[in-house]
Amino acid sequence: VQLQASGGGLVQAGGSLRLSCVASGRTFSPYVLAWFRQAPGKEREFVAVISFSAFNTDYADSVKDRFTISRDNAKNTMYLQMNSLKPEDTATYYCAASSRHWSRRDYDYDYWGQGTQVTVSS
Repeated sequence: VQLQASGGGLVQAGGSLRLSCVASGRTFSPYVLAWFRQAPGKEREFVAVISFSAFNTDYADSVKDRFTISRDNAKNTMYLQMNSLKPEDTATYYCAASSRHWSRRDYDYDYWGQGTQVTVSS
């Protein structure tokens, strides 16, 4: 499956953005999907994960209550609604898919999108 992330941009602190991740090649309904991010000079970190059915979600503490992950399997699309953005949210955001694992660990994910840049100004 190929993943394409989009929706990043420049926003002021307190603003909102919605990221999208579209899958092609095969349906991604059987996959666990996640968002990760990587800031310059830092390791890639977990942001959020969503189960096959969208019934289960999990978030990093740093984004809980501000970000919402969702998916539309009919459209092969996953979303990350980001509200109350902070300068520390500045990073490249990656979507990822796993056929086997419900995980916060990036090495458990088989497929990755190319990343979309989010910059939050203070």
